[in-house]
Amino acid sequence: MLKATLRSFLAHKGRLLLSALAVVLSVAFVAGSLIFSDTVSRTFDRLFASTSADVTVTPREDLESQIPSGATATVPTSLVDRISQVDGVSEVRPDVSVENVTVVDGDNESVGPTTGAPTIAADWFVTQRSPVRLTSGHEPRGAGEALLDADTADKKHVAIGDTLTVIAQPGSFKVEVVGIATFRTTNPGAALVFLDPAVAQARLLGEEGVATSIQVDAAAGVGDALLKKRIAAELGSDKYELETAGEQAESSAAQLGGFLDVIKYVMLGFAGIAVLVGVFLIVNTFSMLIAQRTRELGLLRALGADRRQVRRSVLTEAALLGLVGSTLGLAAGIGLAAGLIELMGTFGMNLKSTEMVIGWGTPVAAYVVGVGVTFVAAYLPARRAAGVSPMAALADAEIAGVGRPLRVRAVVGLVVGALGAAALVGCATATQTSSAASLLGLGVVLTLIATVIAGPLLVRPVIRVLGGFFPALFGTVGRMSQRNALRNPRRTGATAAALMVGLALVGGMSVASASMSKSFDEQIDRTLGADFVVQNSNFLPFPQEITDKVRDTDGVGLVVRQRFAPVAVRLPDGERIETTAAGYDPQVDEVARVAYAEGDTDSALADGNIAMDAQFAADHGVRLGSTVPVEFQAGRSAELKVGALTDQDAADGFGTAGGLFFGFGTIEKYVPEGQDSALYVNASPGTSAATLRSDLDRTLDPYPQVQVRDLADYKQLVHDQIAVLLYLVYALLGLAIVIAVLGVVNTLALSVVERTREIGLLRAIGLGRRQLRRMIRLESVVIAVFGAVLGLALGLVWGVCVQQVLALQGMDALAIPWTTVVAVVIGSAVVGIVAALLPALRASRMNVLAAIAHE
Repeated sequence: MLKATLRSFLAHKGRLLLSALAVVLSVAFVAGSLIFSDTVSRTFDRLFASTSADVTVTPREDLESQIPSGATATVPTSLVDRISQVDGVSEVRPDVSVENVTVVDGDNESVGPTTGAPTIAADWFVTQRSPVRLTSGHEPRGAGEALLDADTADKKHVAIGDTLTVIAQPGSFKVEVVGIATFRTTNPGAALVFLDPAVAQARLLGEEGVATSIQVDAAAGVGDALLKKRIAAELGSDKYELETAGEQAESSAAQLGGFLDVIKYVMLGFAGIAVLVGVFLIVNTFSMLIAQRTRELGLLRALGADRRQVRRSVLTEAALLGLVGSTLGLAAGIGLAAGLIELMGTFGMNLKSTEMVIGWGTPVAAYVVGVGVTFVAAYLPARRAAGVSPMAALADAEIAGVGRPLRVRAVVGLVVGALGAAALVGCATATQTSSAASLLGLGVVLTLIATVIAGPLLVRPVIRVLGGFFPALFGTVGRMSQRNALRNPRRTGATAAALMVGLALVGGMSVASASMSKSFDEQIDRTLGADFVVQNSNFLPFPQEITDKVRDTDGVGLVVRQRFAPVAVRLPDGERIETTAAGYDPQVDEVARVAYAEGDTDSALADGNIAMDAQFAADHGVRLGSTVPVEFQAGRSAELKVGALTDQDAADGFGTAGGLFFGFGTIEKYVPEGQDSALYVNASPGTSAATLRSDLDRTLDPYPQVQVRDLADYKQLVHDQIAVLLYLVYALLGLAIVIAVLGVVNTLALSVVERTREIGLLRAIGLGRRQLRRMIRLESVVIAVFGAVLGLALGLVWGVCVQQVLALQGMDALAIPWTTVVAVVIGSAVVGIVAALLPALRASRMNVLAAIAHE
């Protein structure tokens, strides 16, 4: 049996190759993501471990926020004297390092990275642990001099002697590049500007006697943990955060982990799609191979092989396929990881392929995925093979399972589909976002399973409609192609299912993204009343200097500031919620339209007052006039009275819990070092919007980090952000289509082999080569369009349900992108044509007499 199995595997290696490609792709994405993330983690672990001080003292940050306030937390440099007296301290120094800066060249172009990595301005202080070393020029001495890292200088064409402008929180200032510093370790992609230490304190922090951290080195023989304990005893643990070198490396790696997780999850998503679609391909391939080998398997049974041996033989073939696919996939994953490492280099993160990390878990995961998927997918065909009777060896026809009833599928599909439909209905009628999302996930999974199970039942009614015009257009060839697709519903359903999965995903996400875009458009129209909005490109705060410049611009009539602050609110129900609150100028009604359930803007922005969302207030027992304790950063706190309750949609604003906002006086009192995040600008009487736009662009030309946006620009910004998610979905679709095409090619190729005698007879009675190719192409097209119709129908239902979940967050507009739907259907027909090219060509080249004599 082992010899027979190996011979069978090698005999069908060409047919199994396409199935192996699905395994290769899924394993490649799994292995590539693991290798890449392990390599980046190991590289940065070494970087952080080698550059961190033995103990670092930083301000304690009790509140975190996804929307920064612009305030820079500091510690007094007087701590240096106190820490230097601690036993076991070898060296201690203040350190200044800030990321809320923009550096521009003489052409007012930013020299910072465009990939999301920060621009860091810091003081120049060289130690053995410094991540950079001076390689040309000299160190900065006094005001007006700076160093620039070599990677940024090379990329932005900056040389020694050039003048740069540093736009920092206290204000902008010019510096001359007097030296170039080269990274000793991996460049994480940031741009680094170094200043004289005294200048850094004054220019970057706005005052002397403060620093962003205190760096402490331990004396010989003193452990980091012991030194940290001694320093904590001296300083106390209430106001300051103390971290050893190891802890600092861990926290830095944790911050990097968010970036790595995005890449890892995206790649694992691709792997998941490849696995899911590949399962259909493998099941179909093995089912057809077993159907074609019915006489062979029957002969083995007649010679004494029992059911277990036959089943084991088929599963062994599957395991061999999985091993080959996993091995090739692991190699492809290494290549994919190397490509990602090179890609990171174009973004400024200089990783080295020679330092690639392949942990023991990577090959284990690769082979588990590859062999496991193939083994599971081949199990049902293997059971079917074990059921072949010894009498089949005497039969003249292959047993393809055409005549077996679909009653069991109908019952199971109906039950699972009913459960899935009930979950989706529950999702559409739910009033809580969490329960709606849970029901949506359950409904998506169940309806997908039900559609896959019941797919063969839908083949005959749907394909009769889709291919109904074939006889009229293509005559007898069209009628035969339609009947070929109807001949084996199981095979047609399984082949179309691979394409259906990808298109269902695209259909659902397209409806969701179109609905989000339409909802945001309506909300922007409903709430934004300003002529222009001045904002940072990534919504980060900007210095007061920019606000002053905008106010002084000709034609500016009204400027309303928006500033954010992380807060914690203690509510009457005992819950403490950390969120972000916004501060506005009193004239906010002139640039925005706020709907109130109770109160008004004057009461909301009055000193000592706060406004919140009415539903949030009701959920936590807050009423108009209630007093709530509010905690701010740096240990500040206040008792604020609820002056107004808003009736805004949750999607208006930034999606922060509670919709909290108050007057600008309140935020300036409790977060005095904060920065503005947006300016809402109206033109003065007699100034046209076009003129004001031109004047604002001219004013803000030296500040490339901020943009002027009108209503249309704001909508486009939202559309672009949503499009990023949609592009990812389209990439997943592309992968699904690639594997689906392999599945159609495999099915048609095996079908041609299966119908060899039939094709020979058709050719003998006058069917031309061109007619034969057309027949196979039409069969492929109708199968592909069948998969597209099922997938899009399912995806549209999912998309509508996703929109119902979004409606609970205020995005209540439903939009169906019919253009995308039509394009996908047309594209599916093209996919069917492409997939049929090789099988059709092979069929047309058959020798007629040899085909008729084929057994």
